[in-house]
Amino acid sequence: MNKVVLMGRLTRDPDIRYTQGENSMCVARYTLAVDRRFGRGSNQGDGQTADFISCVAFGRSGEFAEKYLRKGIKIAVSGRIQTGSYTNRDGQKVYTTDVVVDDQEFAESRNASQGGGSGSGRNGGGFGGYGGSSSQGGGQPSGSIDGFMNIPDGIDEELPFS
Repeated sequence: MNKVVLMGRLTRDPDIRYTQGENSMCVARYTLAVDRRFGRGSNQGDGQTADFISCVAFGRSGEFAEKYLRKGIKIAVSGRIQTGSYTNRDGQKVYTTDVVVDDQEFAESRNASQGGGSGSGRNGGGFGGYGGSSSQGGGQPSGSIDGFMNIPDGIDEELPFS
């Protein structure tokens, strides 16, 4: 099985290109900075706390990236790893590893990505599509500044878990 799930921030705006021909297709390339949860024994001294993963999205997923993704946005991606190689201008063989994106979605609200708070949710999209409901406006109960609903005291008896 070849399945990858990543969450990280774009290091720069996606590089967008379209294939040639009658049925041109959007190809979006971007790099995700993915935080490491735990340090790697011998690498803890080098100060690197993130891995930089190359991603490529085709078709509608590429168009979604072109329209909505920008540097610094936190997204969740699922897809598969694809390796390849080519010979560069100097005649040297170069090996590549990319994540081919199947699905992508926003991993935080627009306010959180702009420094206005914290929270998570889909914002203006869903896995690889254009639809979906926005988590902005109208969906939050009054009095919830950070995106979480206020639960009144004394309601513990009504909750189905302990």
